[in-house]
Amino acid sequence: MHHPRRLGAVLALLCTLVALLGAPQALAQSNHMKAELLAEQPARPGETITLALHFTPERGWHGYWLNPGDAGYGMDLKWDLPAGWQAGTPEYPVPQQLVIGGLMNHVYESDYAVLVPLTIPAGADVSAAPPLGLAADMLVCTDQICVPEKKELSLDLSQVSQRDVRFDAWRAAIPAALDRQATFELTPDSLRIAIPLPASLALGTPHVFLDQTQLIDYAAPQSFYRNGDTLVAEIPRKGIAEDPSALAGILDFGEDGQGVRFAAAPGPVPTGGTALAGGDASGRIGSLWWLLGAALLGGLILNVMPCVFPILSLKAMSLARAGESEAEARREGLAYTAGVLVATLALGGALLTLRAAGTQVGWAFQLQEPGVVVALLVLATAITANLAGLFELPSLSFTQSGGRSSAFATGLLASFVATPCTGPFMAAAMGAALLLPWWQGLILFAALGLGLALPFLLLGFVPPLRKMLPRPGKWMNTFKKVMAVPMGLTALALLWLCWRLGGTVFALGVAAVAAIVLAGLWLTGRSQHSGHKAWVPVLSSFVLAVGLGFFLLPRLYSETALADSVDEVIAAKPFSEAALAEARASGKPVFVWFTADWCLTCKVNEGVSIEREATKAAFDKAGVVPLVGDWTRRDPEITRFLTAHGAAGVPLYLWYPAGGEAQQLPQVLTPDTLVALASAS
Repeated sequence: MHHPRRLGAVLALLCTLVALLGAPQALAQSNHMKAELLAEQPARPGETITLALHFTPERGWHGYWLNPGDAGYGMDLKWDLPAGWQAGTPEYPVPQQLVIGGLMNHVYESDYAVLVPLTIPAGADVSAAPPLGLAADMLVCTDQICVPEKKELSLDLSQVSQRDVRFDAWRAAIPAALDRQATFELTPDSLRIAIPLPASLALGTPHVFLDQTQLIDYAAPQSFYRNGDTLVAEIPRKGIAEDPSALAGILDFGEDGQGVRFAAAPGPVPTGGTALAGGDASGRIGSLWWLLGAALLGGLILNVMPCVFPILSLKAMSLARAGESEAEARREGLAYTAGVLVATLALGGALLTLRAAGTQVGWAFQLQEPGVVVALLVLATAITANLAGLFELPSLSFTQSGGRSSAFATGLLASFVATPCTGPFMAAAMGAALLLPWWQGLILFAALGLGLALPFLLLGFVPPLRKMLPRPGKWMNTFKKVMAVPMGLTALALLWLCWRLGGTVFALGVAAVAAIVLAGLWLTGRSQHSGHKAWVPVLSSFVLAVGLGFFLLPRLYSETALADSVDEVIAAKPFSEAALAEARASGKPVFVWFTADWCLTCKVNEGVSIEREATKAAFDKAGVVPLVGDWTRRDPEITRFLTAHGAAGVPLYLWYPAGGEAQQLPQVLTPDTLVALASAS
């Protein structure tokens, strides 16, 4: 039986609606909700573009989600399109909960955008097509009054000449679709849903919004339980609607409008598990401690990467100098740690800020920018020249400490050059950092930095560890030159990445800039050894390098460079969610891998396990459909997909058995991993 207060509120709302529906037409055409119809980019025949219905409510007013909740009604769209053109299913952002008089409403209280895919026939003449027409009927309300509004909108696609960058933020607000199906069970009193969700993903106060109406009690508390990599939701039923054969909806993570869209079929739902009690702190803190440990271990592993190890080893050797005091060792350890933490937190903060602004980026996002790669190449070239003895850099010198400022600068350097790497322990922690509240995300980035700084910090504070280092001697100069080899290889790898990003001409221009910098450093070294200040040739070389970098390289950059692919053993199709859906619908096994040219782990796995004749033969025999997501350049669709799977970056490997759900593979593949999976299919 309904509560009397709720029944009274419903009757009052119905009376208001009846009165408004009979009001003059001028009232129906009121404008408490501004509406725009926009296209993301110019339209071309045979393509599918994205349209946006951008709504801006007047202060104090709100619009409704497709399922409005206990009151109101959703939006109705009537399109007027040229023959053969087709508008797809609208995609809504995560709604907000608004309770008025005991009634739960699913609303938007600030500006929002509903995205609609528009498919254009292959033979269409876009320039001569009539403007698109749309009539949108919607309800706009305050907490006291509701007004029906009708929006008559049109859009001339022939006038769209460039991409609308606002779509990045609007698309980021659309919850990514889970590629694994949920299951649900119905009892006379409740609906139980099992949603596949990584256990490492921390939640705030989660809430389920169902597309289906009149099935659940919208205002009733929802209970959540963790059961491994499954989140179980228990929701009281309303008992009005018939039992459905399928369900769909949005799981709101309860933090900053983040969530995922799920589809559910009847099936078993686990019992038991850890109760979240509406997202209680104990469950989140327990998960956070695990993630902190993973971030710490991930940072520790970064120390053995070829771009970090030379810096760390040389700085560690400097602590073994004869006469090094305990106090100075501790100060250098703390200064180095501070440098690492500042750089890591700065990069993490920039990442979280960009994502909050709607830009689809992930870990190592800066390496998707050619300018950053060029800067890293110049830096790697300078370090290589220093290690080879062409000039002296105090922070990497055996003969002088450089003090705390030198150690701090070395920490900044080590942290920055380590960012391209993602290890097994980092993956879950960095993926969760993108979905946690910002302050918890920064804590995880700080733990990553602490792991990176930990070896040098321990050397500074634990004298027995320093005593284990070899005694200083002439051999250290030889060791320093040996360390120039992995650093030089890092510089060559960055030059190769410049070629992949911007093409051959761009890479040659970058090589010229690096050569000029190298010449300037050689002149610097000569002046250091001779004691003469050769400022004019040194400054001239650096001014020339900067000039070329800023004015020439952008003109040499090619947007189509990645189209010039290298020879590959596995003939994989480019990843898209549509391509994945088509591949899975074929009834064959599907292997999807996400990679980037700047990801060392990715390239090792591809050489060891993926791009092999044995793997190709096993795939051909089993009929496996391979898809590859190349994240070398920024790709919002790939970023959203990675985030939905709890990954902050690459690599990510997914195996879909024929007709089955995704299995996430380890980040380190063995030679037989894929062969065994294909053979078992």
